[in-house]
Amino acid sequence: MARKVAVVAIGGNSLIKDPKHQTVPDQYAATVETCTHLAAMIAHGWDIVITHGNGPQVGFILRRSELSRHELHEVPQGAIGYMIQKALYNEFRRRGIKKHALTVVTQVLVDKDDPAFKNPSKPIGSFMTKEDALRRQREDGWDVIEDAARGWRRVVPSPMPKRIIERDAIKHLVDHGYVVIAVGGGGIPVIEDENGDLVGVAAVIDKDYASARLAFRIHADLFLISTAVEKVALNYRKPNQRWLDRMTLSEAQQYLAEGHFPKGSMGPKIEASIWYLENGGKEALITNPENIERALRGETGTRIVPD
Repeated sequence: MARKVAVVAIGGNSLIKDPKHQTVPDQYAATVETCTHLAAMIAHGWDIVITHGNGPQVGFILRRSELSRHELHEVPQGAIGYMIQKALYNEFRRRGIKKHALTVVTQVLVDKDDPAFKNPSKPIGSFMTKEDALRRQREDGWDVIEDAARGWRRVVPSPMPKRIIERDAIKHLVDHGYVVIAVGGGGIPVIEDENGDLVGVAAVIDKDYASARLAFRIHADLFLISTAVEKVALNYRKPNQRWLDRMTLSEAQQYLAEGHFPKGSMGPKIEASIWYLENGGKEALITNPENIERALRGETGTRIVPD
């Protein structure tokens, strides 16, 4: 059987079931559930690279830093990769799968002149009421927006990824049978200074865009986005809502232009899928974690394919 390689992008929001289950143990329990479905995918012959978002988690980290900034410096994050790695180790052991998962801290090059730095647009952190959001804007200088009618959130610059610095290492590892966890939170954004050295910048790269770039740069056969819904819909949550089983690239471009996919929710996922296919990708698939196996069998999910 020919090797099949997939990049599977997991949303950070999918690790938080509801406002009452936000603790690290709660998130780990959600990670374990997701990893059972990923292990099943691997058991059916897929080699995978797992990427993940971390918007809510970054929000928690920023809040902790704000509360302690009079005493302590801010710290980076890396806990989600650890949780996925541990959950997969345990699941592989239970299933008798002779695989190892490892996490690659991934730097992603962005353009220092990217217009996103002057127009913050990437939602991070928890949802807030309008009153709380405007207070944080007033008191802390946050940029805030209403996010897809679900509440208010902080937004930060979200430059486009230009190059995955560790791309060759990731490809080498997956080619040699490892399950790789990479591009966490969209990767760590870096720019090149006048000497060609890498320098970190304050921004968040959209994990779907970074995952799409990784997928077509390692010639993945499938770009799978695991999110909160089983399928993509037109007119979502409206009386004339229509679920989509399949879209061609041109149809996805048309529906996106018509405004069916908001920027704060499904928009980036569709745009990333389009980008992947435009750059030679074979197939994109969008579904929720519990339906990954069924979606791979063609029983559910939304497939986006070249024209």
